[in-house]
Amino acid sequence: MEDVAQLAERRPVEANVAGSFPVILPKVSFLHQTTFFFLKVVLILKSHSVFNNVNSGQNGLERVHITVAEDVEGSKPFILPNQTSEVKASEVFFSGKIVPMSQTINVLFLAAEAEPYIKVGGLGDVAGSLPRALRALSNDDIKLDVRLVLPYHSAVKADNLKPLGMFSLARNGTEIQVEAFETSLNGMPVYFIGGEPIRASGSVYSSDAGLDAEKYAFFSLAALELSRQINWFPDVIHGNDWHTALSMYGLLTKSWEEGARHVASVISLHNLPFMGPDVSAIVDSYGLKLAQTDLPDWARVMPLPLGLWASDAIVAVSPTYGREILTPEYGCGLDEFLRSRGETVSGILNGLDTASFNPADDTALGVNFDIDSLEKRAANKSLLQERLGLPHEPEIPLLAMVSRMDVQKGVDLVFTALKSMKRTNWQAVILGTGDPRLEEAAMQLQALYPERVKVETRYDAGLARRIYAGSDMFLMPSRYEPCGLSQMISMRYGCVPIVRAAGGLNDTVKHRVTGFVFEKPHHMALTAAIKSAFKVFAEREKWQAIQRAGMAQDFSWENSAKKYLELYQSIIKS
Repeated sequence: MEDVAQLAERRPVEANVAGSFPVILPKVSFLHQTTFFFLKVVLILKSHSVFNNVNSGQNGLERVHITVAEDVEGSKPFILPNQTSEVKASEVFFSGKIVPMSQTINVLFLAAEAEPYIKVGGLGDVAGSLPRALRALSNDDIKLDVRLVLPYHSAVKADNLKPLGMFSLARNGTEIQVEAFETSLNGMPVYFIGGEPIRASGSVYSSDAGLDAEKYAFFSLAALELSRQINWFPDVIHGNDWHTALSMYGLLTKSWEEGARHVASVISLHNLPFMGPDVSAIVDSYGLKLAQTDLPDWARVMPLPLGLWASDAIVAVSPTYGREILTPEYGCGLDEFLRSRGETVSGILNGLDTASFNPADDTALGVNFDIDSLEKRAANKSLLQERLGLPHEPEIPLLAMVSRMDVQKGVDLVFTALKSMKRTNWQAVILGTGDPRLEEAAMQLQALYPERVKVETRYDAGLARRIYAGSDMFLMPSRYEPCGLSQMISMRYGCVPIVRAAGGLNDTVKHRVTGFVFEKPHHMALTAAIKSAFKVFAEREKWQAIQRAGMAQDFSWENSAKKYLELYQSIIKS
């Protein structure tokens, strides 16, 4: 058989490289092939040292295209010069066609909840959507193998769940059993971690801080071990909030102790004030030591600060919130530490499941509509007024609030603002549950204005969608709002948001373009914003222009996923 040098005399090997140097392929043999064939290799490199990085697909190699001029039976790897190991057969195959060699990034995505398996709050939306959006970015140049890991809560609803196996974690000189299960979601592997610490707490989030500390410490460390058990090794571990933060901490400290390869880590920050309970004793029981950190003394025993300290990148869930947490007002005592992290702190806006929240085909609506048939939307207002028992008044503005009853959400500001406008014509619907004192205040408001205000103190996803589609204005006067999804949904459904310039609200709503924005967390500022909206509402063409501008916004997860991909690539390289 001819070697490559001999064959090249007849059919030269071509290379296009950054810089000028020849590329000589070594002798290649195939078990099931008796004749050699010609290869054309086009290498797009960043530096000559690329040959040292072919297997990892990182640090310089952007793309390798291989053209096989003669068809070959079977698929075999090849060896580049000066290489001691083969390019993985799973990455490069000869099949008689142009086959791209793509960079693969393995991402282990950890969360306490995720749609469609279990959802309590906004994190469930994010963890159910972002991993799939990331996988959807895969192309000929890059493959994102994102895998989701969740606790096996008792309330989890998962079809086709298969036992994956059992393994153990060492704790206090004994072993604690971990049960692993597997299913898939649109082709994405999803793993569930079970065990006694998770069964001991029946709900996703317990009122018993001790139970939650045990559960999520166990889950975080078991998720790290899971990848070794299934022989799949992540390039990035992506955690969310305090519940998975000890994965970041365990990853770093174990790599120090065991000399393991560095795995990049990202933690998404959805709500900084929730840092988790004291886990110092639990961490020690699993053989992890509390490291000397530059965290405040009080924070060195809490999971979220430890995870922030250990992570390569800290991502707030909106650009504005990423800046806010660097200030004393929003930094919860960690602002100085976060400022010291410099460029590792950023903000990426959460996305919206635009396929689910689509007024054109939403089955919860009485009448479907889109940006080109906005006139049909009026029928939904009439149906909503009828459903709530409000007078059918199409020209009176209908205000809405769909929210957790919490002071953070500015619910109390809404009550006071509406009372201050008793001489103005308006209607209002409030849907939500939470703080019993705020629920009672909402019911008192309804009793005060029974022909104007309707309150539903419960969770009702279908009614929420009908409120988005039928109301004129949506109120979100949050004192702080890391991201927020309701304002995005309301715009998509033609309901104009009135929001405070906080966190993601500031990033998504443009004053007098897609909604109305006010600055101070005070009922008078909210009242002024509502009255300003009322004036524009009276001018039909201007109001519809704002509605259409909001409906035209692109809040899809694809945009967010692209920014996370850029982040993954940057921290892997560094």
